Amino acid sequence: MSRVKNAIKNIKFSMFFYILFLFVQFFSRKIFLDGLGDEFIGLTGTLQSFLKFLNLAELGIGAAVGYTLYKPLFDDDRKSINQLITLFGFLYQKIGFIILGAGVVLSLFFPLIFDDLSVGLWIPYYAFYTFLAGLLLNFFFNYHLFLLEADQKNYIITSYAQSINLIKIILQAVTVLYFKNIFLWITLELLYHISFSFFLRKRVFKEYPWLESSTHSGKSLLKVYPELIKKVKQISIHKLGGFVTNGTDQILIFSFISVEMVAFYGNYQLIFSRLLQLVNTTFAGTAAGIGNLVAENDKTNIKKVFWEMMSLRFFIAGTLFMILFYLVEPFIVFWLGEKYVLKPMVLTIFLTNMFISQIRVPVDHFKDAYGLFQDIGAPIVQSIINLTSSIILLHYFELAGVLMGTLIAFSLVIMIWRPYYLYKHGFKESVWNYWIGFFRLTISFIISLFISRYLISNYIILQSSTLFELMIYGIKSFFTVFLIYFPCIYLLNKGFRNVMVRLKKLFK
Repeated sequence: MSRVKNAIKNIKFSMFFYILFLFVQFFSRKIFLDGLGDEFIGLTGTLQSFLKFLNLAELGIGAAVGYTLYKPLFDDDRKSINQLITLFGFLYQKIGFIILGAGVVLSLFFPLIFDDLSVGLWIPYYAFYTFLAGLLLNFFFNYHLFLLEADQKNYIITSYAQSINLIKIILQAVTVLYFKNIFLWITLELLYHISFSFFLRKRVFKEYPWLESSTHSGKSLLKVYPELIKKVKQISIHKLGGFVTNGTDQILIFSFISVEMVAFYGNYQLIFSRLLQLVNTTFAGTAAGIGNLVAENDKTNIKKVFWEMMSLRFFIAGTLFMILFYLVEPFIVFWLGEKYVLKPMVLTIFLTNMFISQIRVPVDHFKDAYGLFQDIGAPIVQSIINLTSSIILLHYFELAGVLMGTLIAFSLVIMIWRPYYLYKHGFKESVWNYWIGFFRLTISFIISLFISRYLISNYIILQSSTLFELMIYGIKSFFTVFLIYFPCIYLLNKGFRNVMVRLKKLFK
């Protein structure tokens, strides 16, 4: 099946489950906050951040194996695929034991970390070990899913994960509404991970009946793939930088502000993460597709696809930025109440970080497809900048200061360094070619931003906070942004015009 057909299939599955999941999750979030309290929801968010920290032990093996799988899949080299999955499983099981040990050690400090909680200490312990068990299942049983991702079959993962997750959330909502039982709520999290692991593993071996994975022989393969181990070491540093930039916010908020503020932050994060999930799952197969494209080594087509992806991400990110600037606050009021509305500065920085996280994706995907992980100094600098600036700025701006630290790190490393590195070592041409194209896309966004803001602020008024009025306001805002941004980015950017030609052919 072609890259385009696989991508379309991923989009269909992603859209179907996204619509179902979006309604259920936002509805259940309100139930969980009312029934379990801000403190408990903030506690679960903090524990999940701890697990992200423990997951650093994964050391980027998944990304490295994904990179090394592109060529064997392109050549249908089943022997190499079996060897890589075997080696992957061997390494993942070793890391699983390390994470288990680290988790046990971390839990010993819970009486000190959670000494101010009003609930019993058994709750963070039970929740943590439940979440930890779910994480460990990925290391001991679910490592095959990276083969599906590299083969552009994300729709299989999506269908199993989202279906089971929907059932879990519905059952949790029923549990809270009728029993308000925290123990059952947490237990359902564990049942979700067990069910997902069982059904996914069966599907993988149905999809690849020739797949043979014996982790016992994994150690002997370490010498066969020395390049893989080298990539793992490089990617591990990048994962550290990614965690510090994206995974420490909730820990800092918990440590320096309050556990309740973690829940407030989580509400906004839920909105942005679910929207970005729609975008990212829609394009879930593109990373593997880009890997196959680079393997073909058609330089003209590679650059053409790169600018198509850049312009498309710019358009999506810009549209979301302009619409959400006006919709998030009234939606929070309707959804949860005015109590949960954060300062306008927080919303603006959230939107800016979201925008950058989208327009960076094509650079990251092409950089990974070329196997360019040698710039280990960049994530170290990024981590230092992010953590230092967040800790300093939170004392002056609280939650907004934490987000500012992420923005500063994004701007200096993600926006400036990574394009330079890709162009120098991947495309092997002057980075000024990137900045010329980037400047055109930025101008398109800025012009549209100012015009849209003027029109929406002066001519589109939200009459009340009812759901119907909010929907009408959102539709009017969307069409205003679309009718301004679309022609602007179309006229100024060839990459976007190429995307429209490609989409026109797909629809035909």
